[in-house]
Amino acid sequence: MEMGRLLVIAPHPDDEVLGAGATMARFSEEGHEVYVCVVTRGQPPLFDEASVERVRREAVQADRSLGVRKTIFLDGFPAALLDAVPHSRLNAALTEVVEDVDPEVLLIPHAGDLHMDHRLVFESALVAVRPTARPSPRSVLAYETLSETDWKAPRVGPSFEPTTHVQVGPYLERKLEAMRIFDSQVKDFPHPRSLESLRALARMRGASVGFEAAEAFMMVREVVR
Repeated sequence: MEMGRLLVIAPHPDDEVLGAGATMARFSEEGHEVYVCVVTRGQPPLFDEASVERVRREAVQADRSLGVRKTIFLDGFPAALLDAVPHSRLNAALTEVVEDVDPEVLLIPHAGDLHMDHRLVFESALVAVRPTARPSPRSVLAYETLSETDWKAPRVGPSFEPTTHVQVGPYLERKLEAMRIFDSQVKDFPHPRSLESLRALARMRGASVGFEAAEAFMMVREVVR
């Protein structure tokens, strides 16, 4: 995966840090522009306004700590109810974001995640980067999200099979610090959405390819120009 302008599409606030926080920190420190697009917003009665505003503030602060240039929040896409929205609307919204940011590298949730919002965002992101006459990202990769990717039922839908590992040893603690900012979302171990679980996954992914720590991705498409 060659580096360049990076866009991470997150179904919900904190997915970007869970799946690619250390990679974002590395891209930013190496001089590349990093953007995050948060697709959904919690709405009553499932989510109260105070908690929604709190997690959005946490997202901005966490993303900034990783060097993200801009966090883009979409409107009109309810969290946990994304399947009630016409798919064409989500396609159009993500297409506009991709065109505005014009990333060389696009990171998206995995198609087999347990949460329907993740699967729908994956599909619409692919619509947004359909090969056309206009430039499209050089690399499109899916990230893994603890408590979503790991909770899917075996042999039901696609499995996450890493093809790309980004060495993030020097950036792992920055990812964990960013996740600490999501005080409303972090859980106690042994919940997968805990700091200990995130560290263990990074160590395991790193050890599988000879690194101290790594974030793993599944290549969806790579274009060599």
